[in-house]
Amino acid sequence: IHRQPKASTDLNSIRGEKLLKRVRRGWMWNQFFLQEEYTGSDYQYIGKLQSDQDRGDGLVKYILSGEGAGTIFVIDENNGDLHATRRLDREEKAFYVLKATVVNKRTGYKLEPETEFTVKLHDINDNEPHFSKEVYTGSVPERSDIGTSVIQVTATDADDSMYGNSAKLVYSISQGHPYFSVDPNTGVIRTALGPGDMDREQREHYQVVIEAKDMAGQRGGLTGSTVVNITLTDVNDNPPRFTQSIYQFRVPESFKSGAPVGRIRATDRDIGKNAEMYFTIVSGDGMDMFDISTNKDTQEGVITVSKPLDYERKQSYTVEIQVQNTQVDPRFMSTGSKDMATVRISVEDVDEPPLFDKASYLMEVKEDAAVGAAVGSVSAVDPDGTRSPVKYSIDRRTDMDRLFNVHPGNGSIFLLRSLDREETAWHNISVIATEFNNPRQSSHVPVYIRLLDINDNAPTFATVYETFVCEKTKAGQRIQTVSAVDADEPSTGHKFFFSLAPEGAYRSNFTVRDNGDNTAGILTRRASYSRLHQSVYLVPVVITDGDYPMQSSTGTLTVRVCTCDRDGNMELCNAEALSSSPGLSTGALIAILLCAIILLMIVVLFTALKRQRKQEPLIISKEDVRDNVVSYNDEGGGEEDTQAFDIGALRHPDAAAVLEESAKQRRDIIPTDTLLLIMPPVNMGSRDNGDVREFINQRVLENDCNPTAPPYDSLATYAYEGAGSVAESLSSLGSASSEAEQDYHYLSDWGPRFRKLADLYGAEDSDFS
Repeated sequence: IHRQPKASTDLNSIRGEKLLKRVRRGWMWNQFFLQEEYTGSDYQYIGKLQSDQDRGDGLVKYILSGEGAGTIFVIDENNGDLHATRRLDREEKAFYVLKATVVNKRTGYKLEPETEFTVKLHDINDNEPHFSKEVYTGSVPERSDIGTSVIQVTATDADDSMYGNSAKLVYSISQGHPYFSVDPNTGVIRTALGPGDMDREQREHYQVVIEAKDMAGQRGGLTGSTVVNITLTDVNDNPPRFTQSIYQFRVPESFKSGAPVGRIRATDRDIGKNAEMYFTIVSGDGMDMFDISTNKDTQEGVITVSKPLDYERKQSYTVEIQVQNTQVDPRFMSTGSKDMATVRISVEDVDEPPLFDKASYLMEVKEDAAVGAAVGSVSAVDPDGTRSPVKYSIDRRTDMDRLFNVHPGNGSIFLLRSLDREETAWHNISVIATEFNNPRQSSHVPVYIRLLDINDNAPTFATVYETFVCEKTKAGQRIQTVSAVDADEPSTGHKFFFSLAPEGAYRSNFTVRDNGDNTAGILTRRASYSRLHQSVYLVPVVITDGDYPMQSSTGTLTVRVCTCDRDGNMELCNAEALSSSPGLSTGALIAILLCAIILLMIVVLFTALKRQRKQEPLIISKEDVRDNVVSYNDEGGGEEDTQAFDIGALRHPDAAAVLEESAKQRRDIIPTDTLLLIMPPVNMGSRDNGDVREFINQRVLENDCNPTAPPYDSLATYAYEGAGSVAESLSSLGSASSEAEQDYHYLSDWGPRFRKLADLYGAEDSDFS
């Protein structure tokens, strides 16, 4: 690359008859070219910059600025030679923009204006092609036609595509023949063999190596490669096949409907949905006795029982089973897309329970049937070949009242008690049939017994009628309409007849008129009635049903005589008439009320007398109001008396002193207020005198510290003083006589705590006289 020569441009143009002056530039250049990847040891020469101001006298200085100035590019400041200091790569940066100027070395003034120029790098083929992926993955259906597209690979070259053939690529396949090919220009990979050679079941995975070469594939070009993993996807080109042609199974005859008999298996070389299959029974004498279904998880055919089996009737079955895919590809469907297998099923004999000839029995019996009358019969046989005898019985859980029984030999059901349809119209019992030789084999059958109605109930009034007649009325006036009910249920419906009883027909004041619709009217036979003369009339009415045998009853209708207004409305009736209805009379109610009042007065009087009872004074002696002995008339019942004092406190004084110590109150007084007592710790001292002494010391301390205690001392006696007491028993239970003179001088030996007792009981009688 040489320095560009300076250029002078004469511009002579006349515009508007004005002469333009000639402009002259001192120096000018456009661009320099530099080859990339220079391998020499010296700086790479680029070109020379020269200014018209440089006359060779050494006064001109060249200055370089811009991209890489001073580092990548240097200029000789004296002569303008331009060099590159290191090897450059066009793929990193294709060109550099620099600026140059000329200054006077002495003055530093610019001799030329700053000018911009470009240094471009010439490309060389120094980059091999690179694929966008190191490994490609593609797939194509098996049995595809030749030329079916699989995948496209793409490679790029970093060299300059505008300069030579450094970036022109050509694709080729180096591994994967003869199954696949690649388009040299586009990189599209296609199948190279026909459908018969691309079978997934023979080979599923292929690894293909594709190369891309620059320089249009010419010698000396650089090459890049990639790996393409190609998988043949499955198509439904293989039918299922049974693993064996004949299957044999055994099934007990006791298997119920839906019970599995066995499983059959078929294989399919395809995978996924193409391997899904279903089984069907197409022929055989067991088509109605067995079913087959497909297990979706295992793709097995499950044979199940569809109808009850009977070894005694048929001992073996044979069925033909077909298997085929659920999804069939029409391209590969042929006559061999199905497979057949034979299944032989043997029925095994099982000791079965007796079998009734009916699933249930319905029997009818009249409700008036005598005890022992036959109701019906059931029948059951042993279905096994042994034909074991059968005995019958009734499940008493279904006949708790023991109304029925069954003959154990012939199964006839008869009555044990009389029946009543009006109480229970249906009876549901269960009959058990048991093998005589094997009682564990039994079966039940429900028996429904309906009682047939017999006309054994007389009709009665439908309700209790409250009838009245006005004192002033007219003959033939209807005062009441009555109807009847009957517990029986005749098949043709109820038909009732009403009439006046013969005993009431003589000189009757009322008459009965049958309306013919199971009702009757009560009519008057007089124009007036006197409430004072007779306030109540009893009218006997005979009610007869129309069934056979005919039943009748007499109902009495009570008619009260009342005072009525002009419109016939009742105003006043006698008290006797009012109380004539069923229930207690007025006199009985008054007597009951008087008894209750008397009992209440007795209770009040007893309570008043009890409150007036005088209570004994707590202080007996009037001379000394401080020192007293309170005497209790009730004595403890001993160790067995759980209602008296808790003797456990005497046996265990330490534990008794701890429990609820602060809440204990004096038993001989009523506390006036509630105080929380904080007892000082007790020094129990020596236990020489036994557990009673400790207990008494604790109780004395409690009373001394109790602010609610009265200002006198009290002594409580206990029936038990504990073992080892030096005072022995203080109870008077063991004394020979409470009236005898006793010596209490021993109280002085008990110590200072019993000094007060010694003073009281040890003094002579004269001291208190």
